[in-house]
Amino acid sequence: MSNKEILVVDDEIGIRELLSEILFDEGYRVHLAENAAQARAFRLNRAPDLVLLDIWMPDTDGLALLKEWASNKLLTMPVVMMSGHGTIETALEATRVGAIDFLEKPIALQKLLRTVQKSMQQGMPPLSTSLAEKIDSPDIEGMVTVPMPLDLPLREAREYFDGVYFNHQMRKENGNITRLAEKVGIERTHLYRKLKQLGIKPFKKNAEDLV
Repeated sequence: MSNKEILVVDDEIGIRELLSEILFDEGYRVHLAENAAQARAFRLNRAPDLVLLDIWMPDTDGLALLKEWASNKLLTMPVVMMSGHGTIETALEATRVGAIDFLEKPIALQKLLRTVQKSMQQGMPPLSTSLAEKIDSPDIEGMVTVPMPLDLPLREAREYFDGVYFNHQMRKENGNITRLAEKVGIERTHLYRKLKQLGIKPFKKNAEDLV
């Protein structure tokens, strides 16, 4: 029996039991929580090696709980978000807050096991790392599990590419918003709104941006 502990947080009893059986068979020690309150109480007493956290729950949703753990400095373990209604926006927000990966329901067995193993090996990323920063690379294998852009609705595909594009351009301009706005041809106030919409945090302001 492995000494690795996994906390499964999901309001659906069928999902909890299925994940528990699969992970137990793989040698993990599994703990179950049916809502955010139970997960919150568990985390106050111990820190699991991994949390599988459902996004849509009736009392407090998974994103709100993730933000709570982050603000209270309790997000010391890798968290993988789960959802049957995953979108680019949801994945961006979850990874911006601190989630390490994203699983879309129904979860395939091999996908679950690969993600669990990879997340435990990888550990906690910097919480400031956004999904758009992670996917700004020709090689996206092993990154957050979201649909490939060509399989997405047009609006979501645009947001995907916008995130990659603006992160790339911001790094080239070393975070200088004034130069970035001039380069991409967008008024600076609108650019700030666009970056916020994409979950991209601007770098600390340079002297040129204070003009």
